[in-house]
Amino acid sequence: MKTLITALLLAACTAALAAPAPWYKWRSKVDGTLSCAQSTLGFGWELASGPYKDSRCEKPAPVK
Repeated sequence: MKTLITALLLAACTAALAAPAPWYKWRSKVDGTLSCAQSTLGFGWELASGPYKDSRCEKPAPVK
């Protein structure tokens, strides 16, 4: 029982430190279109800038 309580407390502490994934601007290699996403859009896209705090890629996120 004591081990279970310790594991639950440890899991709760880990979850409290979690943060949302940052956003990045991606540029199309085909036509140069910019898009804001948290992960790569696949082949044909390259990282243009980032990270950002918001889904509009307007507020820069501090780099750690």
